[in-house]
Amino acid sequence: MSDYSTIVVGTDGSKSSMLAVERAAKIAAAFDATLVIGCAYYETKEEASKTLRQDSVTVLGTDPAQENLDKAAEFAKTVGATKIETAVRSGTPVEALMEIVNENKADLLVVGNRGINSLTGRLLGSVPADVARQSDCDVMIVHTVS
Repeated sequence: MSDYSTIVVGTDGSKSSMLAVERAAKIAAAFDATLVIGCAYYETKEEASKTLRQDSVTVLGTDPAQENLDKAAEFAKTVGATKIETAVRSGTPVEALMEIVNENKADLLVVGNRGINSLTGRLLGSVPADVARQSDCDVMIVHTVS
């Protein structure tokens, strides 16, 4: 296994995404890596409704996104991460995560498995499946939902 220096994890504020944050924070602590916690948001309800996938919680606006990030960062500290950054991006979760991964030259992207086994996920794709296909870094899909 290679050493990880920068780890990105996405959160939408859900319990499921916080399990991914927990795993990413523990890995960051073990490797003394920087943990970048990202959250995507939509500008308007109309923009959010254009997405066919509903496998993540819809975050509207920067304030709720920043609240999600603040909570996730505090939680990450409690499980051992010490170098924590946050990033909020407008757009779909996949677009936002890929942007954050590329900007930070991440070595590892951690996501939950929500949506990957649903019918919609199989037909239209899911956040974990899409980021795994698009990412140039290692991707860990954490079992966060049954």
